[in-house]
Amino acid sequence: MLSEDQNRVLTQVGAGTLMGDLMRRYWMPIAAVAELDENPIKLVRLMGENLVLYKDKSGTYGLVDRHCPHRRADMSYGILEDCGLRCNYHGWLFDETGACLAQPFEEIAHPTARFKDRITIKAYPIEAKVGLLWAYLGPQPAPLVPDWDLYSEPGYKQIIFAYVPCNWFQCQENSIDPVHFEWLHSNWSQVLKGESEPTYAPTHLKLGFDEFEYGFVYRRVRADTDEDNDLWTVGRVCLWPNALYTTFFEWRVPIDDENTLSVAWFNNPVPGEAPFEQTCIPYWTAPIKDPETGRWISTHIMNQDFIAWVGQGTIADRTQEHLGESDRGVILMRKRMLEEAQIVANGGEPKAVIRDPEQNRKLYLPRVERALRNQMAHGQTRAPRNQAFGWPTPGDIGRDGPYLGRESTGFYQGQLDTNLAAS
Repeated sequence: MLSEDQNRVLTQVGAGTLMGDLMRRYWMPIAAVAELDENPIKLVRLMGENLVLYKDKSGTYGLVDRHCPHRRADMSYGILEDCGLRCNYHGWLFDETGACLAQPFEEIAHPTARFKDRITIKAYPIEAKVGLLWAYLGPQPAPLVPDWDLYSEPGYKQIIFAYVPCNWFQCQENSIDPVHFEWLHSNWSQVLKGESEPTYAPTHLKLGFDEFEYGFVYRRVRADTDEDNDLWTVGRVCLWPNALYTTFFEWRVPIDDENTLSVAWFNNPVPGEAPFEQTCIPYWTAPIKDPETGRWISTHIMNQDFIAWVGQGTIADRTQEHLGESDRGVILMRKRMLEEAQIVANGGEPKAVIRDPEQNRKLYLPRVERALRNQMAHGQTRAPRNQAFGWPTPGDIGRDGPYLGRESTGFYQGQLDTNLAAS
């Protein structure tokens, strides 16, 4: 178990905290490009800061403080200009760097005073990549947004958001906990389907955890596999600092100490060798509760994770834990997080920060399903539905996604089964 002080360090993400300063050294996905194509101003809360994300009339993205530095008006009601966002209260105009470009009345009253040159608004850089908008809240110079190899592979890409009411770190710990899949997803799914005599999933016999340049790899041997299986030889990636990488990405983005934005990025294989291009990567926000009952939706794998996370409390009290052998990966990750946070506090550069453009090209990450994807790309097998969520892929859903209420339980729960054996 952790001490109360260690638990506080791991879970606090505000500016000036150890973990908050560490997390600010990395780019965070905060919205979809398509969102701002539809509505160019969006309220954002990120690591405890209230901000406004916008796309001005020239197509430039900005992320600024929610409040104008003049009289604290709400910039989310601002006026978009060719260069920046103008406060609707008195017309002060700011660009994406935070510079004040105009103060209409002040420039009339005192044309030579140049008061605007002494005023700035808090602003952070934004980069658009793979259909997502990424924010960087740390010191300059900013590192590069990682270019992972899956991004450039052909396939149908989509983005799914979910708002989870708990601390980000208990979400990320799930990324290095292989045994939970056996119980939370495999065995519990059978119970949820009402099977009178569930056939429990193969048990885990052996676990391995290794650190590499971009995070950790966890390996496992189950009762139905051996050490020649990809689950042991390749393993799964807990991606530093706040993601899981399997056949897709899941980022756990800290909204504040008590809320997390789950961002999932999929690239589903499409059959055949004909080129497949998307002019826009679609997005939707997944429901997490049944609006009729108020209960957490449990019919697919991602939401089963959410139930486990929020069930630990808004901020898990790790002083009350009793960790076991399956938690060796969790223990390793906690230790390394605390060490890297101290490196930043001492003025150093933390793990997995990428600055070399030559290095940042189709960065390789271990992935069990590479052979399967190659078969699908050459039409040897049919592209599956997105069983990781239990949600359909292109042609089956609109941009807003399906409704996951009680009447759809049977359909979505039925999508879980096929993927379990391979995971």
